[in-house]
Amino acid sequence: MSERVWAGVDVGGTKTALVLSSSPPAVLERIEFATLPAEGPERALHLIMTGIHELLAKRGLTEDGLRGIGVSCGGPLDRVAGVVQSPPNLPTWVDVPVTSILEQEFHIGCQLENDANAGAVAEHRYGAGQGCQDMVFLTMGTGLGAGIITDGRLYHGVSDLAGEIGHVRLTPRGPIGYNKAGSVEGWASGGGMAQVAARSVEAAMKREKKTLLEPYLRDNQAITARDVALAAQEGDALAKQILRSTGRRLGQALAILIDILNPERIVIGGLAMRLGETLLAPARAVVKREALAADICQIVPASLDERIGDVAALCVAVGLDSTAAMKS
Repeated sequence: MSERVWAGVDVGGTKTALVLSSSPPAVLERIEFATLPAEGPERALHLIMTGIHELLAKRGLTEDGLRGIGVSCGGPLDRVAGVVQSPPNLPTWVDVPVTSILEQEFHIGCQLENDANAGAVAEHRYGAGQGCQDMVFLTMGTGLGAGIITDGRLYHGVSDLAGEIGHVRLTPRGPIGYNKAGSVEGWASGGGMAQVAARSVEAAMKREKKTLLEPYLRDNQAITARDVALAAQEGDALAKQILRSTGRRLGQALAILIDILNPERIVIGGLAMRLGETLLAPARAVVKREALAADICQIVPASLDERIGDVAALCVAVGLDSTAAMKS
């Protein structure tokens, strides 16, 4: 019998990755390219289609060798209709019918899913959530969202908006995320950390307090979460303070999730994978103080590391229902 494979497409604002697998999570072939959202969706969609053809050809396959295609992408999107609806990181992708485009090209079924939900399934099936019936996966990158697994299955909610913890308001004022000041995303994401850092450095400069982050503002450069992390590693007091503050705000959000969902485990990707206990220790301290079931819920970094986007897209291709996937 000739080889048959799934194709996974992980669409991000910075890069898009294409992978093939005959037995997820193992990847047979992989390529990536810059998404360049400012150029619109047409270029990226063309590269997705030609890229999948190229990967198939490397395996000696044609489109007949495809078992299915999965697309993981940030929301908002309509997963049922297969339409990307202008996510913040892809503002030019306005009502793009990505699944129908790929189905017409490859004559095989294609599924679309929010990247947080896809990441939740990936970590539940293959990563740090294995063995859990009830868990939450948090993306913690430029933005912040969540995927919820309950009774072993992904929970979407009545209009596919379950898990949008980033939109919850923590404070009346504060850094902006999800177009809402003081939101969880504003306080506890990479984008939020950058806003806090800019304000903190500006205040430090007025008080004539030295920080390694000062040159960014003097040179009119945007401070990123990565800049803060690197400065903290070099011992910068202000950078360390920003990371502790972000961790505590993350802890407030986790306490809300624990009180509402009572999960066995919360798995956190992105910054939590890269910064580890620097963020998670202050978060756990807040959770212990504020959440009713704090002692029951484990809070751990994602274990799929930088592979999570690839594996998440393959999970969408295979099918997000765990029972169905096991029968594939």
